[in-house]
Amino acid sequence: MSSRSRLLIRVALFSLVALMVLPHMRAQAVNAHNLPKRIVADYVYWSKPGYSHTQIPYYQLTHINHAGISFDADGSLSMPPGFIEPGLNHRAHLAGVKVLVLMGGDFAGIESSGALQTLVDNVAAFEKQYDYDGVDLDWEYPETTADRTLMVELMARLRRSNPNYVLSIDVPPWQGYGYDLKHLMHSLDYFNIMMYDCAGPWTAYGQLNSPIFWDKHDPAPWECVPGGSAEKAIDIFLKAVPPAQLNLGTPFYGYEYSNINQIFGLCPNSVSTDDGACDNAVWAVGYGHDVKPRINKKGWQTTYDPVALVPYMTRADGSDGYVTYDDAFSTYYRTSYADWTRGLGGMFMWSLDADYDGQSQDLLDAMYHATIDGAK
Repeated sequence: MSSRSRLLIRVALFSLVALMVLPHMRAQAVNAHNLPKRIVADYVYWSKPGYSHTQIPYYQLTHINHAGISFDADGSLSMPPGFIEPGLNHRAHLAGVKVLVLMGGDFAGIESSGALQTLVDNVAAFEKQYDYDGVDLDWEYPETTADRTLMVELMARLRRSNPNYVLSIDVPPWQGYGYDLKHLMHSLDYFNIMMYDCAGPWTAYGQLNSPIFWDKHDPAPWECVPGGSAEKAIDIFLKAVPPAQLNLGTPFYGYEYSNINQIFGLCPNSVSTDDGACDNAVWAVGYGHDVKPRINKKGWQTTYDPVALVPYMTRADGSDGYVTYDDAFSTYYRTSYADWTRGLGGMFMWSLDADYDGQSQDLLDAMYHATIDGAK
């Protein structure tokens, strides 16, 4: 074999290895503040004026997903009034924190119009103009082979448009099969596992919003399986994706049910609603303003599910009222479990403002301390 042939073989082998390891190298890049794991925050533009970029504790974060830009069938971007906050990106970058645009849009329209490259070009121009560092894509859910192909191609083109982008997608565990994880992992820095919303207006029973471990007493497991707990969701994704490329999600909000008085209670109106669910008897509640002031106060009492390891509230007098939520303890344990017991690359939350009580952020503090405590 000639020396030229041997050189060509070595080059080919090097290229193959690079294609395999570069995504993982990106996922293991040094984090802001030398944090040992990622802490990714979803920040929503509509939280202003109560919560803006001036309240964000950047030193506790590595990345921020700024929601929400959308796109149309022709590839044009739609930016809501008040979205741009120059101070957000400026302060984040001074702290070494990356800021991504959290976006979704008319995926079916893009498939039909063929405007995929127009969309990629518009995203690149937007990122450059406003000094963003990448894209977090939310598509719930790709349903067809064409959908999955489009998503892979979109993320691949975004990667080619700027190799320095931070790219991620948000994936619910019970729809994990809808995403082409095998091919997406080569373009993405990481996946955000949306392990929440097992409870809500769409359920008939008062389930737990985000169990860490699955409680088999849940009478309606079909509402949140497969992957209906942090443990099971992680299991699903680890079958296809290296742990360094996974972030586990945790909610900074919960759900309040007005017409049941116990965990896993059946909403009485579910027998008459069109969809057989609790519907208007349930609403979302933020931890900081809605839940925290009522923990073991104002006629409410907190109980921990001994299996799921998350809290819930009921009224002390037994009257109707049930709240499923996460507190500082469950957030700390969930973070420690994901980061250090299961070895994931980090955590993310929805959303920063829901934890804010006007002065402090207990759940973010818990995430931060669990992240650094595990490395000691």
